[in-house]
Amino acid sequence: MISGKTTDFVSVAESGNRMHRRFCSTYGTPMFSEAESRPHLIFVRAGTFDDVEAVHPTMTIWTSSAPSWACIDAHLPTDPRQPPPVA
Repeated sequence: MISGKTTDFVSVAESGNRMHRRFCSTYGTPMFSEAESRPHLIFVRAGTFDDVEAVHPTMTIWTSSAPSWACIDAHLPTDPRQPPPVA
């Protein structure tokens, strides 16, 4: 459950899709985001969960823009950019 007010920051992604990034209006903490092209998906920031073990990564995306020092798990699938939508 989310309590309190969130603020919406709208931007246009490299793909041309409009993105909505919502964050805590008081502290600026990123909470969740969604793309207008995928209205059925809401991306919740894992760090916002009370139980940090509730979710685990299943893929690393945008590896082409990762800095040289990024720790990328070799056991997970990767995509150099944004993977295509699931049908």
